[in-house]
Amino acid sequence: MEYTVKKLANLAGISTRTLRYYDEIGILKPARINSSGYRVYSQKEVDRLQQILFYRELGVSLDLIKEIVTDPFFDEINALREHHGKLLEKRKQIDLLIANVEKTIASAEGRIQMTDKEKFEGFKKKMIEDNEKKYGKEIRKKYGEDVINSSNEKLRKMTKENYDELKKLEEQAKEVLSQAFENGDPASNLAQKAADLHKQWLTYFWDHYSKEAHAGIAQMYVEDERFKAYYDKEQPGTAEFLRDAILIYTGMKK
Repeated sequence: MEYTVKKLANLAGISTRTLRYYDEIGILKPARINSSGYRVYSQKEVDRLQQILFYRELGVSLDLIKEIVTDPFFDEINALREHHGKLLEKRKQIDLLIANVEKTIASAEGRIQMTDKEKFEGFKKKMIEDNEKKYGKEIRKKYGEDVINSSNEKLRKMTKENYDELKKLEEQAKEVLSQAFENGDPASNLAQKAADLHKQWLTYFWDHYSKEAHAGIAQMYVEDERFKAYYDKEQPGTAEFLRDAILIYTGMKK
């Protein structure tokens, strides 16, 4: 069966503008253009669109999706198995948060007692799973299974007070980094304060801090497009600026 842009958009529950954009960036080209100049999609494109929407639901960037689905060795069956596994993980996380909300309601109504640790279990687990989904493969390869597993376990055991401190420190580091970036000097006092706050943030996850590892993760922020996009979201060039500030802070760059 073949579909026009409008029919396929209605079928998939997306906008016609999205389909046209996918065509423009080369992630989903129509099977052909008919005599009236309209895009026409065949079953092959329908199946690819399904894959794209699966990946989007799992938070994968369009650039990475394009790289995956246009790979000549792309295996649709294996991809579907991966989608299935990740969606089950996502459902498990949602179920955990639902249970957390239900327990919180019961606690507020006086039917049960809920510890502060229990109140934050779902959020900490989500943070770990989000990090694993986005960066797990790279950071495990770079730092090893034991280091990352230890870091995740440290986060799981974090108290409510520690968790609140971590989120506050994270926001402070972002704010100082933004101010320092406007100054433009990675060696400035403000930039070095941002690097120090980043170090403090890392110690919530690392058992042992080292200047070499700190400098290494700063370099990864620049080399890995996902990290780079995260830091450059508000101010392009921030990832490189933070890297340079940390290299100066750790003595790896004079």
